[in-house]
Amino acid sequence: MPMEIRELRAGDAAILGTAPPGEVFDNDIDEFAARDFLADPRNRMVVAIDDGVVVGMVSAALHIHPDRGRPELWIDEVGVAPGHHRRGIGRRMMLAMLDIARRSGCGEAWVLTHRSNAPAMGLYNSIGANAEQEDAVMFTFHLDAGDMGDGNEGAG
Repeated sequence: MPMEIRELRAGDAAILGTAPPGEVFDNDIDEFAARDFLADPRNRMVVAIDDGVVVGMVSAALHIHPDRGRPELWIDEVGVAPGHHRRGIGRRMMLAMLDIARRSGCGEAWVLTHRSNAPAMGLYNSIGANAEQEDAVMFTFHLDAGDMGDGNEGAG
């Protein structure tokens, strides 16, 4: 049976349970979170299924903002099981996700990675993405860690 690239929809959460632990996703699949993710109409997920097992995924979300006329697609994560690297699976899933973005009316899709992540840089360049030349900085707020400061630091 050939590898299948498909978009998951509400009701498909059980499919994610076939992914080998720690190979496609960063953590084990939480059944309830998977169901909620797929039920949310702004979330999108494309998977690669080989012989009944999820061996790759791209997760994304439609981003709507009041000063933009069209939605954008924020691509959150791309993962392929190590035994399936260098087979074009990431490329096929990304092209499927970009097609979903077009059908959803998006004018733009974007993804973040580190310049040192050579496989990701190669993938995104190979499908026509434009790497921004500016140095982007991502800040992470660990909301459960109590490290939010007292609010007097100011922004900027």
